[in-house]
Amino acid sequence: MTDAPVLVEVERDGMVESQHRGHVVVVDESGAVVAHLGDPESVIYPRSAVKPLQATGMVQLGLDTDGSTLALAAASHSGEPFHIEGVCELLHRAGLTQSALQCPADLPYGTAARDAFLAAGSRPAPVVMNCSGKHAAMLWTCVINGWEPQDYLQPDHPLQRYLRDTITTLAKAPAAPTSTDGCGAPLYGLPLVGLARALQVMPSTPAGARVGAAMRAYPEFVGGTDRDVTHLMRGVPGLVAKDGAEAVQAMVVDVDGRRFGISLKIEDGAQRARSVVAAAVLEALGMVTAVTVEHRRQTVLGGGRPVGWIRPSAALDGLRVAAH
Repeated sequence: MTDAPVLVEVERDGMVESQHRGHVVVVDESGAVVAHLGDPESVIYPRSAVKPLQATGMVQLGLDTDGSTLALAAASHSGEPFHIEGVCELLHRAGLTQSALQCPADLPYGTAARDAFLAAGSRPAPVVMNCSGKHAAMLWTCVINGWEPQDYLQPDHPLQRYLRDTITTLAKAPAAPTSTDGCGAPLYGLPLVGLARALQVMPSTPAGARVGAAMRAYPEFVGGTDRDVTHLMRGVPGLVAKDGAEAVQAMVVDVDGRRFGISLKIEDGAQRARSVVAAAVLEALGMVTAVTVEHRRQTVLGGGRPVGWIRPSAALDGLRVAAH
């Protein structure tokens, strides 16, 4: 495995006090690697960055929704009131209640949403957990197909077998090793380049095109009002982006008639580095917007005033995309 290069540096008054290493890969329409730093073949757990692929599989299985509720099926939502209402709508359309959800009880993922939730005296609940949209969509997909919903998280359940096959087909790589995600759903490893290829191919399928359209139209349902992944999708034309735990991100974007798949992993799991890398890679592709400029260089405070930056390393600043 190639050593992970430094991708992000934290500078305070001219001195670098922290560094974040990682891997990033960009593929084109043919699946060829056109830019990378680190090891494109590095096998990672994609965590929630794989949710658009799972949602694509569910649509192929007959999941009968679009718009904001389909965006929720691919979401790691912040737990804001509109997210919870959307999850309840998915469950209602499946003829189920919140008791059917098997994700853990949790507090809202978003900071502002969590503060408001606790101020209201509310207690952790599965419907609030950031993966509850995916779980509600999984349950509805089971109902549509006549499958037993009580054991929908078991790896040998027909739903989970189909979703694993969908991921493998789109990534053109084996989905292994196998583990369990934080929400309780089966989790599969993928080469970083496989994740990028899967996101690049996804919009070429009818089901994947529906998922991508929903995510682009309702980015606040994919993340939340104060989430960087939502800001990027709002501010970068045509972008579909999904973040994941332990600082993983997957994206697909069209640039001048070419479609690129992107995946990245920060080795130490630092989310502050993930958003910087995501913005810098988009800028390397020529997608320079106000939101990429905002996220690629973030302020470090000292005593409440700016004293430095969280910024791309020289290696990341030098990332170039190969021509045809």
